[in-house]
Amino acid sequence: MTADEIAARLADPFGSFPQMLSEWARVQRRAIALRDEAGELSWAELADRIERIAARLISDGLEKGQSVAILGTSTIPYALVFLAAIRAGGVAAPLTTSASPQQLAGMAADSGARRIFIDRARLAELGPDCFPGLERIVLDEDLDDWMAPAGTEAPPFAPEPGDAFNIIYSSGTTGVPKGIVHSHQMRWRQFASTAASFHAQGLEVISLASTPLYSNTTMVAFLPALLAGGSVRIMGKFDAQRWLAHAEADGTTVTMLVPVQYQRLMDAAGFDRFDLSALKLKYCTSAPFSAELKREVLRRMPGALAEIYSMTEGGVVCILAAHEFPDKLHTVGRPAPGSELKVLDDEDREVPPGTPGHLVGRSGTMMSGYRNQPGKTREGYWVDPATGETWQRMGDIGRIDADGFVELVGRAKDMIISGGFNIFPSDLEAELEKHPAVAEAAVVGVESRKWGETPVGFVRLAPEARGHSVDRIMAETNARLGKTQRLAAVLAIDEMPRSHIGKLLKTDLRELAARSIEIA
Repeated sequence: MTADEIAARLADPFGSFPQMLSEWARVQRRAIALRDEAGELSWAELADRIERIAARLISDGLEKGQSVAILGTSTIPYALVFLAAIRAGGVAAPLTTSASPQQLAGMAADSGARRIFIDRARLAELGPDCFPGLERIVLDEDLDDWMAPAGTEAPPFAPEPGDAFNIIYSSGTTGVPKGIVHSHQMRWRQFASTAASFHAQGLEVISLASTPLYSNTTMVAFLPALLAGGSVRIMGKFDAQRWLAHAEADGTTVTMLVPVQYQRLMDAAGFDRFDLSALKLKYCTSAPFSAELKREVLRRMPGALAEIYSMTEGGVVCILAAHEFPDKLHTVGRPAPGSELKVLDDEDREVPPGTPGHLVGRSGTMMSGYRNQPGKTREGYWVDPATGETWQRMGDIGRIDADGFVELVGRAKDMIISGGFNIFPSDLEAELEKHPAVAEAAVVGVESRKWGETPVGFVRLAPEARGHSVDRIMAETNARLGKTQRLAAVLAIDEMPRSHIGKLLKTDLRELAARSIEIA
């Protein structure tokens, strides 16, 4: 089979990721498939290692549909285990490195995994007693010896459309984050068309993935590039200078960045001295992307800029081709082909165009549901009473302008997005209120150049705790939270601002935070 024949299969309504990777390896054995800070793998080496890891998983008892947990910094070994789990008929279950030990244990148990691939640094941090009952394979030490011998091939696996492909755990919640299950069909619909578009443009796909592999955001820079037979550089930790050096040296043509990363690139010393002329397509998603920052990126970085608005759960997918619509940079674009969007009022009735309301959407890229949580799955849906069709509640307030572009005007439940990760204030408020000195707590997001947004807490102290150290309250609360959730500041106030009907006025708290503290 030729490269053109393989690429033509991307137009099929359904296909097998593992089979596509195997076929690319046959026609371009010496081409580079993966790079990281430690080295690189050719397509032939990639295919060989995927087969050997999959074969060992199966010989050790991995069953179809069983999860394989992965925890650590993004590297080539991490990527290999992710892909091999799927090749073996299992489900890739990457765990959030910023989660607390309790959250990680809960995610691993929820996933149903019997083994976890973990890097040495994370294992040292969690201690030798972490993940009891699970077989542990150290990614950066044991993987080469653990996998089956060179040349071993795993038994054939032909996925069905409804088979689970991966579980992505939501970030920024206390307790056990929800496991979002994606099927093989969903992932094929989501990424095969993107890979096909690369070939249609004649684009040599050299992708730079600089967000973690446990994040759904990263999949945009990872899976379509491999489906297209391209190469992917995986960065373990984002650093603006290293990103620029890699992009210049590799001739990066495609990348995905969250807004705070674009801001750090724009602020990087010597940015304009790097040769980024190979860049053809830049994506952005996961957090609010200001019109001002889009404008600066368009002016200073070559190539197209596409903002994607959606959810890990699915729903509508909106795309803003920012380079084509400079007068629409305040929006997140229009629904992509195959996506539909409605705007509802508080009683779930559709509102006229231009009226703000709750966004609900649907497309071919909907999750299969939250793992082990059918009730939470149903809560996230809206069923159209006229047609019985299921739509995903997007959690945002927005409106559609006369040209069909979607403008976000607020976020339901005041969700905070820090560094591209979702933080729910109610979770942090509950943790603050566990402290015996705190009678009442509220958390808001404040603007941060470093993170986009960061959480700040307000507490009303119990009468007997007047004068209690808020720094101590913050330290004790942060110790129970995941890294991406931690409070940047806690302020004590006498009374929470409320409306005449008792509604907490978080706008007032944001203004108070802006006047009272400086956030980096």
